[in-house]
Amino acid sequence: MGQGFLVDTNTVIDYIGEKLPENSLEFIDDLEINLSVVSRIELLVWRNVSDRQLQVIQDFIDASTVFGLDEEVILESIKIRKNYRLKLPDAIVAATAIVKKSTLLTRNIKDFERVANLNCIDPYHL
Repeated sequence: MGQGFLVDTNTVIDYIGEKLPENSLEFIDDLEINLSVVSRIELLVWRNVSDRQLQVIQDFIDASTVFGLDEEVILESIKIRKNYRLKLPDAIVAATAIVKKSTLLTRNIKDFERVANLNCIDPYHL
């Protein structure tokens, strides 16, 4: 499992919105949260959120470890884009999970499951 779990943007949104099953909410409550810088950006530009929701998002990010774009993540992102034609944000998220030896917690399994060396779990099926 490496350094644990990298939580994708869609999972954070469902977690904050309490849309996940109870066991998944509890599971994430017990995690040391890791995020890609992509998720940080996506969360902070999420449209039509109230000031209160934005503060909840910022608090979640502040309580997380956010992995940036170091050289190893950049090189892995390039490889993933070339080999799997993922959108750039998804390629960066996948690369971050691989480089940081983390399992990606995402409901977007279909796009990520074909990437070699990437472990994914759908938070709706824990």
